[in-house]
Amino acid sequence: MTDTIVIGAGLAGAAAAWQLAERGHHVTVLERTTPANEHGSSHGSARIFRYAYPEQTYTDLVVRSKAGWDELQRTTGTRLIRPTGALDHGDIRNPSGLATVLEAAGVEHELLSPGEARARWPQFRFETDVLWHPGAGVLDAGGTVDAMLAAASATGRLEVRTSWPVARVERRGGGYRVHSATGEVAEADAIVVAAGGWLPALLGELSLPSAFLDQFPALEVRQEQAYHFPYREAEDAGTDADPWPTFIFKSRELQTYGLPGGRDADWRGQKVAQFNGGKIIDSALAQDGVVDAANRRALVAYAEAFLPGVEPEPYAETTCLFTTTPTEDFVIDRVDNLVVVSACSGHGGKFAPLLGELAADVLTGTGSVPAEFRVAAQAGARA
Repeated sequence: MTDTIVIGAGLAGAAAAWQLAERGHHVTVLERTTPANEHGSSHGSARIFRYAYPEQTYTDLVVRSKAGWDELQRTTGTRLIRPTGALDHGDIRNPSGLATVLEAAGVEHELLSPGEARARWPQFRFETDVLWHPGAGVLDAGGTVDAMLAAASATGRLEVRTSWPVARVERRGGGYRVHSATGEVAEADAIVVAAGGWLPALLGELSLPSAFLDQFPALEVRQEQAYHFPYREAEDAGTDADPWPTFIFKSRELQTYGLPGGRDADWRGQKVAQFNGGKIIDSALAQDGVVDAANRRALVAYAEAFLPGVEPEPYAETTCLFTTTPTEDFVIDRVDNLVVVSACSGHGGKFAPLLGELAADVLTGTGSVPAEFRVAAQAGARA
């Protein structure tokens, strides 16, 4: 029997395991396949790390999370965030409003006219003012999971069990018994559930009170699609000192984001995707990995119109999972000795070290989380 089980070895689960092991807990991670596998939301080398949010709460949390990234990179000797800077533009992105939030958080930024931005980044087309903040970058999701589990393992208090698909959790005296779909059993005093896109199928099997389940926000799982567009010129790929920036573009017609593809794209292209452009599925169990042709056409048209620095024909494409609540707020909440950490994909990667810290704080009673991450608060907001 271990004192804590973590269900799921994606970014949130690995972060929770790392934080708990550092605090002296003996942790067993139960992963249905392998850590950061391609079927979840934490694989690959290219996720956006950014500070720009319309809500002050989230920008402040990114600032707080950066300290965790710095610690993880220092203790493991790995570079997990590649600096690129970020561009925000489009008629509903509100660059000036984002600049106000960054100013309050003390985050370096510039607000540029379309002409000023075009002169600096001719590989883009801009029609509105542009927010630039140089502290943004690209985070290595798979590498981060590996680094967190390595840091936890270095404490001597971590066990990772792979090919261990959790089927249900039952209360057992003062603790919990976890059953796998293949008949295995594991027991612990406490549990952290970080099941990502599999949570909708698992939530009712966690022995949670009906009142808590009734208040739990609806989880939307989308099978999103991303495309890698090749840079027109090899030198456009940039260097470590001057790579392409990441970007977020939001207009009334289309909302997209992009970033250097890293090793996912053989370092030779920009990864571009549409926000909420994929089909809604019941859970990760229903994903089929099929890219929608209409979505591909929409992103090719976007590249033709707004990314003159790429060839508007993707050389690679993939699907991934985004799991969100109706407000896009995370869920970090506790019932007895079970903590649910969920709906963290879509925009949660940049908070990974902090998500583990918050989960450990809630489980041990040593800290709190933002009120909007609590289930009851989200139920009240919906009401």
